[in-house]
Amino acid sequence: MKLWFVSRWESLRGSFWFLPTVMVAGAMALSLFTLRLDRATPDYSPLAAMGWTFAQGPEGSRAVLAAVVGSMMGITSVTFSIMIVALQLASSQFGPRLLRNFMRDRGSQAALGTFLATFTYCLLILRTVNGAEGERFVPNTSVTVGLGLALASLGVFIFFIHHAAASIQAENIISSVSRELDRAIDRLYPEGTGDEAEDPRDGGRDVPEAFDREAEPVASRSSDYLQAVDLDGLMALAVERDLIISIPSRPGKFVFEGGELALAWPPGRLRDGDADAIRAAFYLGARRSPTQDVEFAIDQLVEVALRAAPNDPFTVINCIDRIGAGLCRLAARRMPSPYRHDGEGRLRLIADRSTAAGIVDAAFNQIRQATREDAAVSLRLLECIASVGRRARNPEMIAALRRQAELIHHGAVAGLAEAADRSDADSRYVRALRSLVPAKSPPGEVGEDADGAATSPAPGR
Repeated sequence: MKLWFVSRWESLRGSFWFLPTVMVAGAMALSLFTLRLDRATPDYSPLAAMGWTFAQGPEGSRAVLAAVVGSMMGITSVTFSIMIVALQLASSQFGPRLLRNFMRDRGSQAALGTFLATFTYCLLILRTVNGAEGERFVPNTSVTVGLGLALASLGVFIFFIHHAAASIQAENIISSVSRELDRAIDRLYPEGTGDEAEDPRDGGRDVPEAFDREAEPVASRSSDYLQAVDLDGLMALAVERDLIISIPSRPGKFVFEGGELALAWPPGRLRDGDADAIRAAFYLGARRSPTQDVEFAIDQLVEVALRAAPNDPFTVINCIDRIGAGLCRLAARRMPSPYRHDGEGRLRLIADRSTAAGIVDAAFNQIRQATREDAAVSLRLLECIASVGRRARNPEMIAALRRQAELIHHGAVAGLAEAADRSDADSRYVRALRSLVPAKSPPGEVGEDADGAATSPAPGR
């Protein structure tokens, strides 16, 4: 149930309508409150006692409210136009997958909601102003609150102009995606994750030999991206039915209609409705989600870098720096085991997970392939690997970083025309290798020689 709320909340946050709708509803409630206050105390209110109320009679009140209503609609139109232009610019310059970040931007949503809420409030108050004899009613407090909302909207509009200009700057976009990557790492690999997890090889020994041959598949009924999996729900079902459930696809992967969502062993133990219960634990959608997909934000940073290459190396380097910061954060965490056991130590779930090697490859492969002839980017990639390598403890991550360093160095040596650039690449490559070797490596291995100098394979020029 918690994952369902998280999934729905993620969807609501990415919509333009949710926060403005909530604010409009709040404006309607505020209008009912201020009108009730005006009717209950027609000759007195806290604002009137301080001399702050608008008291220009019914005609003056109508004119002011009408002016606010008209101006709010104009400001809303301008705001919506600016947002559409920002979305078009983001889609063309940074990639269509970045549109989600713009749509879920709270500043833009709050600005749009403020203007619509002010419009709604003043319109509801305007309809109650009555100047007829015997039925005269001028809600002075409500009109004054409307004026206050109009002044607040003016301040929000000034903020929105600045916010819109700042939000389309490459540095701010990259920083926003980087923060999302950090949140995903903290959520999926919190401090201490994996400390109590068993060795994956030990967990693999609990898998029955006949599992691959006999496991009963549960097919998907649609073709969509796997956004999240309710592992707790699957664990409860596996314990109740005495099953081992395998999840062959991890969040972020595309699942085809009729493809395997899960495999259940032993065969024939699923009862009526169990297959549907298993399907209900898988959340599918038209696009990927960062809920359980740590590679989602990395792919966004990679996409920005690829669109900037080769004409804007500074943006590419900015993306590399942010990717490196995320990998340094991840390097301090242990990767959880794909095998989950119940309280009695029996294997119940086998969940496909993002591996350290897969995350490193996703971070570097495409950038490395697209920028092999750019000296500045190649050098920064090697420096990034050295920084991550100094923090890495996972042997799988260290091996993946070493492989990427070798590929980057080989591409730089082959692609760079200047000998000085190749020499710089050699030195950065040596530093990267030294960071990926235990501190007490024996002389003769890549790292340090007997005199403490850096050593590496001969550069292949």
